[in-house]
Amino acid sequence: MEPVRWGVISTARIGVAKVLPGMLRSRELKILAIASREEKRAKRWAKKLGIPRAYGSYEALLADPEIEAIYNPLPNHLHVPLTLAAVRAGKHVLCEKPIAITAAEAEVLRELPPDRLVAEAFMVRNHPQWQEARKRAQSGALGEVRAIQVFFSYHLVDPANVRNQADIGGGGLLDIGCYPVVVARYIFGAEPLRAIALIDRDPNFRIDRVTTGIVDFGQGRRLDFTVSTQSVDHQRVDIVGTKGRLEVPIPFNAPQGKATRLYLDKGQKLGGAGAKSIPIRAADQYRLQGEAFSRAVRGIEPLAYGIEDSIRQMRVLDALFRSTETGRWETI
Repeated sequence: MEPVRWGVISTARIGVAKVLPGMLRSRELKILAIASREEKRAKRWAKKLGIPRAYGSYEALLADPEIEAIYNPLPNHLHVPLTLAAVRAGKHVLCEKPIAITAAEAEVLRELPPDRLVAEAFMVRNHPQWQEARKRAQSGALGEVRAIQVFFSYHLVDPANVRNQADIGGGGLLDIGCYPVVVARYIFGAEPLRAIALIDRDPNFRIDRVTTGIVDFGQGRRLDFTVSTQSVDHQRVDIVGTKGRLEVPIPFNAPQGKATRLYLDKGQKLGGAGAKSIPIRAADQYRLQGEAFSRAVRGIEPLAYGIEDSIRQMRVLDALFRSTETGRWETI
């Protein structure tokens, strides 16, 4: 197909370190421009990444008539405003997660013209390790899947980092707690009914630094997870059924362009000693994400997850936050 021409608003680390290097390896898209509020910064990253154009404002990039699609990795509070601006400029938008700070804010995106595509950048759903995990979970290979357990953490105490700024959507639940929720929805193939959470907040930053949640999908199915922004780097997912357990050892930051593996444990030996290794082909989830969105822009295949999916995702996060105030289960 003719490559889709992309522009990038912001030189955020997730973009320049992960997403853009993956996308730049693809023949299905072309990154035409990058913008920053500091033109020198935009030019520096454009030169480093081999991007032809650099703009000193987001507005200038959005006015470029050759750009068809926008990647938006701005801080959380700017996701909806800049996505709206991009669509009104005639662009399609792939927006970093979370697509908004609340479900009510995400619902504003329903007002956009239906011929402009908007998607939330949950790259994990494009990785073959998660596609394989869902296939096995839904095929009955694990029996009836009862629980998904997730731990995801990193250690970040820099006050200047946007993840530590409560007023603009910082904190662990919005930054990484969204991942357990999205993969549980993906694996179960269902929407949850209620949720409850416990949060420990940093006394200075006021962001949630340790969050534990339980999300009830009904029919005996649940997600329980802990995420932390001030713990040792760690991530692990277990999908547990009546006949087997599937472990995803590097669930969210799978090494780009390298093979991964899953572990299938039927429980014959404790400690996972009898687990079978399942090799997963080498993949770059960011490249695959960009290609899938580009094919949707060209009309080659439908957009798998759009605005309504993002709104449902945000409603779960809203319920988890509400429960920390009420101290009880909150309906989603």
